[in-house]
This record gives sequence, C-alpha cells and structure tokens, in this order.
Amino acid sequence: MTEFLRIVFGAKGELRSRAPTEIRIGDSIILISDGGGVREAMPAFLYVYVENADETYRRAIAAGAESIEPPADMPYGDRRATVRDSWANVWQIATRCEN
Repeated sequence: MTEFLRIVFGAKGELRSRAPTEIRIGDSIILISDGGGVREAMPAFLYVYVENADETYRRAIAAGAESIEPPADMPYGDRRATVRDSWANVWQIATRCEN
C-alpha cells in the first residue's frame, strides 16, 4: 500500500513493522496499519486535496485503482474524483477551484 501512496500522491514515509506507518501526503500525516493481529484490518474513506485532481486520478487508475467517479466539477467549488484502491480504501481526490 505504501508504494501505491508514493506513486499516486507522492507520499513520503517508510514502512514500519510493529507500529503504524506514518505517511505524509502534502502537509497531512496519515497513519496506516494492518491491525497487527490485535484488531481486524478495515478499509478507510479519505478525502484528499491535491494540486491536480485529474492527474492524481490518472496515476491512481494506472496504479491499479478502480474508478468510482471520474473527475468532475462539484457545485461547492472542488474538482473531485473517487477511486477504490486494491485494499478497498476509497479515496476522494479533490482540487479546490473556487473559494
């Protein structure tokens, strides 16, 4: 999963064993973990702002994500796309177009 995040979002961070992995996407830090046998792993739903939603969406599809919604302009001022990665996480990928 960390490789997917690097390819699609330019994420930074190293995989850690026995502890959640800290991944930085832009100025946000996301902790990811497989549950470590203590709790069941579960998918996440994340809304991530990026510089270019269309380009990030294309990278996600090329990296194996499934398209849920192609990029489109939303009435609240975001350009947004939605994908599901191979681990069943849903990513809404957005760029703010209007203030």
